[in-house]
Amino acid sequence: MAINLSELWDFSQPEVSEQRFRAALETASPDEALILQTQIARTYGLRGDFTRAQEILSEVEPQLQDAGAEVQARYYLELGRTYASATHPAESQTPEALEQARAAYLHTVELAQAAGLDNLAIDALHMMVFVDTAPEDQLKWNRQAITVMETSDQPEAKKWAGSLHNNLGYALYLLERYGDALQEFQLALAACEREGNPVKMRIAHWMIAWDLRALERLDEALEIQLRLEREWDQAGEPDPYVFEELEHLYRALGDAERADHYAARRKEVG
Repeated sequence: MAINLSELWDFSQPEVSEQRFRAALETASPDEALILQTQIARTYGLRGDFTRAQEILSEVEPQLQDAGAEVQARYYLELGRTYASATHPAESQTPEALEQARAAYLHTVELAQAAGLDNLAIDALHMMVFVDTAPEDQLKWNRQAITVMETSDQPEAKKWAGSLHNNLGYALYLLERYGDALQEFQLALAACEREGNPVKMRIAHWMIAWDLRALERLDEALEIQLRLEREWDQAGEPDPYVFEELEHLYRALGDAERADHYAARRKEVG
């Protein structure tokens, strides 16, 4: 499509994104307009208003038959997100809701792969971890997504490398396979470095240090977290997760005074 969705999205400000999508509707082609509607629905999902998101998607649904493959894939992808996603409260994740999400996500994969829309196939596969939440299942879905990403020649698909390796590392960490997790977190860091986003790079370093603590490589973890403390402070955004890790590390090293210092810093910034 001619409209670049990534330029319109600001995931930290879904209200702003909605305004941009609505403005883009004025010059959109019929298929572009339907795609923009799916993204407007997603902005409501990010705000936790899944009822409104489903209402918007219900306006798109009657037009799917005459729409292109991307419209159809994005419709089912966003429909799945209204049933299971990172923003859903635990009590909403009933067996019925999860089955609705499963059907929508897997249909997205089918549609996207048939149309060569690798980015959307990866997106749907990576969302399946919110349906099948056991670490073993998370491994399965993330590995499938990585396979699509690695075999694709599409730039939008390649952009998933950092997220997918991080997610695979997290699943391995939950399985206490800390050495394997470290390899994935290092691959995630390499992808973030290629992208050149300093915030993503700091998060990737944090994941590595978190795993190093589990491996009892405390001095290496401490060096990374202290550097991250300096970098986040210099950016004017002190990170409570860094302080929490520093507290754990100093307690493990037997330095109660430093541990208490970081416990206090964590409380200061919430």
